Amino acid sequence: VLERICKEEWQRIPKSRMNIGNQCCVFLSIFLCISICLGEDYDLDDKTGLGRSFDGIGGLSGGGATSRLLVNYAEPYRSQILDYLFKVCFLHLEGYEWWLMKEAKKRNPNITLIGLPWAFPGWVGNGENWPYSFPDITASYVVSWILGAKQYHDLDIDYVGIWNERSFNSKYIKLLRYTLDKSGLERVKIIASDNLWEPISSVVIADKELQDAVEILGVHYPGTNTVPEALKTGKKLWSSEDYSTFNDNVGGGCWARILNQNYVNGKMTATISWNLVSSYYEDLPFERDGLMTAKEPWSGNYVVESPIWITAHTTQFTEPGWTYLQTVGHFTHGGSYVALTDERGNLTIITETMTHDHSVCIRPPLPSYDVTAQNVTFHLKGTFASISELQVWHSKFDFKTNKTVLFQNIKVWLSVTEGSFSIELDVDEVYTFTTVRNGQRGSYPDPPPSAPFPKSYKDDFDVSGNPYFSEAPNFADQTGVFEYFTNQTDPGPHVSTLRQVVTQRPVTWVADADQTISVIGDYQWQDLMVSCDIYMESVHTGGVFIAVRVNKGGGVVRSTRGVFLWVYADGTYKVTNDLNGMTVLAEGMSGTRARVWYTLTLTVKGNYASADLDGYPLWKNAVLWEPRHGWAAMGTSSFELAQFDNFAIEALA
Repeated sequence: VLERICKEEWQRIPKSRMNIGNQCCVFLSIFLCISICLGEDYDLDDKTGLGRSFDGIGGLSGGGATSRLLVNYAEPYRSQILDYLFKVCFLHLEGYEWWLMKEAKKRNPNITLIGLPWAFPGWVGNGENWPYSFPDITASYVVSWILGAKQYHDLDIDYVGIWNERSFNSKYIKLLRYTLDKSGLERVKIIASDNLWEPISSVVIADKELQDAVEILGVHYPGTNTVPEALKTGKKLWSSEDYSTFNDNVGGGCWARILNQNYVNGKMTATISWNLVSSYYEDLPFERDGLMTAKEPWSGNYVVESPIWITAHTTQFTEPGWTYLQTVGHFTHGGSYVALTDERGNLTIITETMTHDHSVCIRPPLPSYDVTAQNVTFHLKGTFASISELQVWHSKFDFKTNKTVLFQNIKVWLSVTEGSFSIELDVDEVYTFTTVRNGQRGSYPDPPPSAPFPKSYKDDFDVSGNPYFSEAPNFADQTGVFEYFTNQTDPGPHVSTLRQVVTQRPVTWVADADQTISVIGDYQWQDLMVSCDIYMESVHTGGVFIAVRVNKGGGVVRSTRGVFLWVYADGTYKVTNDLNGMTVLAEGMSGTRARVWYTLTLTVKGNYASADLDGYPLWKNAVLWEPRHGWAAMGTSSFELAQFDNFAIEALA
């Protein structure tokens, strides 16, 4: 149509008059024609009713100890990071480790707290890797956790889930609701099932008792879409885990698109990012998938990534409890818009025009679509017809010249004339138009520069007082739990130690290793010497290790390779090329036994490895070829009690 109109405009001009000046006029006419044709009108109106209530934007701290390194930052950098995540003038987000929840509440007392089990203690399954065989035990455990949050940490948990991305059980959900109510926790609501829309939606429709038990239908990675059955339930719909994308500007574009379109397409009123903050070693799976990055407590460096400021486009100008207008949707030429009101005269409009290639999330696949620059006109009607001016906040992702602008306040108020205003929207932009006046692009001085993990590192695990965290700095537990411990049976140099405390394999979410392991250091380390004092507590069956060049963690830790030095309470040792101990490089008698302290030293240079026990060589020059680099680590041969002390690293290359 555009081409036909423009040709007609050209043909109206007589050939004899087609001089240069007239050609310019013709081209101007064509340009105006294009501008007019790409201009569209959109009504924002509340007189026909409102949409769903907005429940907020959140972040998950968990599912892999994703905030593990954050607590070890020195001040003032730790508080600065927490402010970016939680302060009202920055963002509203969620977290659920005790310390992190307390810090979030300090900064935003109205924050919502959610608990979602990924795994369960082994005793919950009574020997089975399944939490529903004894649903009364599982429900009692979850409710005890919620009661403990209040009793020991003064934290009120608002919602609780079932089992992350695994099967749900209707009987268990009903029993959990009953147990919560019986314990005086009627206010705690249930989210189900933190997986797919189906079968939970259909089962809720068919089962009145289940329908009464479930407050929220939560789904993971919905691709901004829902299903008819979910809408038929009448329940609130949440994208209870989303994003999970590398936090560069494409990741910011992904976040911008789904924050709008989860409601426009799927009527989802909350979107929760996995994860909250990328505060874990970057070479673990899903590196830098947080809304910001804080992975160097040893240097103090952190990075406020683009998703933080994209979130601010919504959270600084709305609150949970605001309501979406029914008049939201897609722009004709690509992108989307939402509008929310506090029903007291305030209005906030958020637009996004993210192109396909600049907003791809890690999952699910994103079908192709087109976005072009366009002129849009919003007509404010109903309650909003009298609005005369709006504040404007703007982000522009520039993928060509790297001149990206994030969350910039356009200082001049936007005039609304007779209830309407127009704006030219380029591609890859986010705008907020709002009557709310207290927006702020909070900032701090630049943090220290990035630096690698120290090549020389020691920890004697001696802590004074009662620390508010129990893990030693920079150790990242992949399986098992390593905690500070006061060893009252040892009056000598090993009073304060680090102890592995999980003694039964959990009801797992993924195929965790049969061994426990905690990693530390620089993944690029090649030649390395590690020493550690070790103490086995299990007579005859105990076993511990120290390791270098450990090359995997997270959900694939079971297949970790490296150089592992093991000693056992039965008086033997071995050196393996893998965590599960199948590839043996050396083995023999060590004379070790339980309840005696020993010092292990493991050295790797090039293709050769050697080890000492209490300063005496166990073996020399075992040959290895892979892996070529990786973390240092320590752990146990099973889920058992064992202690570690005086851990030291010297990176040789």
